[in-house]
Amino acid sequence: MTDPLVAAAHAAIARGSKSFALASRLFDPVTRDRATLLYAWCRYADDVIDGQVDGFARVESVGTPAERLAALESGTRAALSRQLPLRRDGVIGDAGATAFAALARVAAETAMPVRYPLDLIEGFRSDVEERRFVTFDDTLIYCYHVAGCVGVMMAIVMGVAPDDSATLDRACDLGLAFQLDNIARDVVEDAANGRCYLPEAWLGEAGLTLSTFAAAYNRAALATVVARLVDAAELYAASSRYGTPTLPWRSAWAVLAAADIYGGIGRRVRAEGVAALDRRVTTSRNEKFAAIARALPAALSRSRRWPAPGPSRAGLWTRPAPT
Repeated sequence: MTDPLVAAAHAAIARGSKSFALASRLFDPVTRDRATLLYAWCRYADDVIDGQVDGFARVESVGTPAERLAALESGTRAALSRQLPLRRDGVIGDAGATAFAALARVAAETAMPVRYPLDLIEGFRSDVEERRFVTFDDTLIYCYHVAGCVGVMMAIVMGVAPDDSATLDRACDLGLAFQLDNIARDVVEDAANGRCYLPEAWLGEAGLTLSTFAAAYNRAALATVVARLVDAAELYAASSRYGTPTLPWRSAWAVLAAADIYGGIGRRVRAEGVAALDRRVTTSRNEKFAAIARALPAALSRSRRWPAPGPSRAGLWTRPAPT
């Protein structure tokens, strides 16, 4: 019999992220369902803050951004303390009740530490409060809160112990790499929405200002900053591979495939330079399947190619230590 909560989560992933949906098929069935439940909550939370549905279509949002954030945090805390079902009000709605139920289940089944879902909420707070990113560390802290902590949660879903800090640091690295590539791809679109996640220090070094960095006449200089961001993403992606030997082989396959797919987007943005700033860079379905094929032998040989615990992460930003 089909589990309606899992079915709703799978439907959300199919609409919201074709790349993640494809990579998630590589998981064993239990891990796939848990990863999808976690994704459903992450997708809903992101949509609430951005006023979107499934990451794309704009909707008329209920309440102010601060009110939506407060409802999201309240619902998340209730889910983590298993105080369900939630009241279906104008902010949460039926989709929210489903997302919070999904989070409650996956958190209970994996002994997910409360701090990680709440770390994601903190990332959304950065957007609501329109915080500025002066240094690259500021950008990395933001990347942790919107993606690095998701990498940690996904690793726990895959069976990594919540106290295995070495592996979770590598999982965080992959989340950071994904978000840095996302920022590189979406830099002009974000600017149109009044957001800049690039370090202001880097903009200054390229002769750019926060007010005009995305202007058409600045695209050549902006492309150099974007390339620098992709370079950094590749450092974190390379580090993350040393965490894969601790994963079951199917989970490692999915992780390496996703890293190839998302990394490919970043590399294309860097290679195309100015041209990539005028459109949203994507990968085709055939390219995704090629990445999956490349990831299989890599997953099977991961212990030899990237033996854990791997080289020192010295020089890389590290997530806050558990308290």
